[in-house]
Amino acid sequence: MNDVPEIGGSCDTRFDAVRAAFEENFRELGEVGAAVAVTIDGRPVVDLWGGWADLARTRPWRRDTIVDVFSAGKGMATLALLLLVDSGVVDLDAPVARYWPEFAAEGKGGVTVRMVLAHRAGLPAIHRELPPLAMYDWSLMTSALAEDTPWWEPGSRHGYHVNTFGFLVGEIVRRASGETFGAFFRRHVAESLGADFHFGVGPEHDERIADHLLPDDDRGLADFLVAADPPEAGADPRRRVLLERVYVNPSGISGFGTVNTRAWRAAEMPSTNGHGNARAVARIYAPLACGGVTDGVRVLAPATIDEAIAEASVGVDVVVGRPSRFGLGFQLTQTSRPFGTNPRSFGHFGTGGSLGFADPDARLAFGYTMNLPGPRWKNPRTEALVDAVYASL
Repeated sequence: MNDVPEIGGSCDTRFDAVRAAFEENFRELGEVGAAVAVTIDGRPVVDLWGGWADLARTRPWRRDTIVDVFSAGKGMATLALLLLVDSGVVDLDAPVARYWPEFAAEGKGGVTVRMVLAHRAGLPAIHRELPPLAMYDWSLMTSALAEDTPWWEPGSRHGYHVNTFGFLVGEIVRRASGETFGAFFRRHVAESLGADFHFGVGPEHDERIADHLLPDDDRGLADFLVAADPPEAGADPRRRVLLERVYVNPSGISGFGTVNTRAWRAAEMPSTNGHGNARAVARIYAPLACGGVTDGVRVLAPATIDEAIAEASVGVDVVVGRPSRFGLGFQLTQTSRPFGTNPRSFGHFGTGGSLGFADPDARLAFGYTMNLPGPRWKNPRTEALVDAVYASL
């Protein structure tokens, strides 16, 4: 049993179970530093933080602490592209090559924006071996994707585009808007909503960024992932090649040994290096839970949200080797990994358990950020918090 650190923030009495679960995560489940936030009808009802921003426990986790949320940032990247869809600048059913002509190479001329968002583009990894840390070179990464051959016939199946999703979506945003992805997101999402969430973080923020306690390097990661495959993945020797390219090409792309460096924080990698806190994550999902508007700020039309959360991919995922379920960019709730109890909930998990989601039925938005990863598929700390939220409704 561990000591519970001082918990900061506020929590409506109706949601005392969430505070209790948050404290229990420190007491019994090894939480180091974390924050959790919930809004109902756009109004904050939970905003808690506590613990430590470093393994040595010398830096307290404060109200303004931010941390890398890894793939929870894919929901934010999705929202940025959907803003361009909503305004008519980007057509979901247009070929990606309409906005990014070089992308048509190697038979990809028919790949649509919709396929990219639904993880059906067949580009979960880059075939050719890239130099270490190449992910910091946006032009190199996007050029390599444009030149590459799909791993499967686009549209024929789905597979989680773990690290490439952000470069694909981000380059469409860049080509269609004329701004870098980070600049577009900052202007149209973060500043519009007053959310402390960033892609590309300057050194002036380093003192308030929590260290993410991932292992130091990615050696053996592909072997581990194959060994951990569920039965649904089957015994296919090609999976090791695929997973090696997905997770460690280039070396460092998954954050192992790189996540706490200045270069990682400064880069714009929408799949993996969004930095924020739970309050910001819930703030960004709040309008999506409320028909597209909160506090007078319109984000998306209801019809755009409805299209984005309609099931676009379902079944055994070619990459993760187990069932997954996607709308357009957003993960959809599923029995094995639910976003609460309501069927229309959508959002995105991040490595080790970070999470942001919207529940339109409850008009609820949720954010959880932390620095100690839990198990690969399900973090019991995340589950305890979500369960406590729904027990409080």
